[in-house]
Amino acid sequence: MDGDRLLETFVELADTLIDDFDVIDFLHLLVDRCVELLGLDAAGLLLADRHGTLQLVANSNERVRLLELVQLRDADGPCLEAFATGEVVGHPDLASAHDRWPRFATAATEGGFAAVDAVPMRLRGEVIGALGLFRATPGALTGTALRTARALVDVATIGLLQERSIRHHEVLAEQLQTALTNRVVIEQAKGFIAHRLGVDMDGAFAALRGYARRRNTKLSEVAGSVIAGGLHPGDLLAR
Repeated sequence: MDGDRLLETFVELADTLIDDFDVIDFLHLLVDRCVELLGLDAAGLLLADRHGTLQLVANSNERVRLLELVQLRDADGPCLEAFATGEVVGHPDLASAHDRWPRFATAATEGGFAAVDAVPMRLRGEVIGALGLFRATPGALTGTALRTARALVDVATIGLLQERSIRHHEVLAEQLQTALTNRVVIEQAKGFIAHRLGVDMDGAFAALRGYARRRNTKLSEVAGSVIAGGLHPGDLLAR
């Protein structure tokens, strides 16, 4: 594990008191850095909306996005269990997890995943979501990797809950709801970009996110511009 990169990630996740804070990009940062630093094959993040219902907000690739949606659809899987209990939930061999999560285990193995851990986003007694950590080969995460994952999730959770603390929970609920609404726009844009550019959904998202970052613009704004026709998908690839 790259110690400098880990330290850089902690600093980035702690820096939520910036103007124009972008919740979705912040959560994608958490997902992407967990995959990078922990040597995972994929990660996906579920957050509770204002009604306490889990929604998919960030994922590292299309395969895990579909798998997380299976969890939500069937109410069956480790992230839901971690959210409900507030505890880390995992299984080192999903091929033998059908008794525990019958529908999820089948979908996970069919999707190429063999092991999983789910870490709750929890601060004291409040749980606001769960992060799923997926591997393509069986085996448990090392103690160091699991402690690192929990630390990253804890820092991100504190950052979300304390961002703009003067407005506290009402603003958090509003931000999360906005993030969930923007996510729909982003998914629509991904599908449109993939069709127009002849790339897969992961490639479409990479083009969308890269364009937003190069121009210091919110993902949702770029996605909305693509859907509205103000930005041609081919322009996303222009440097």
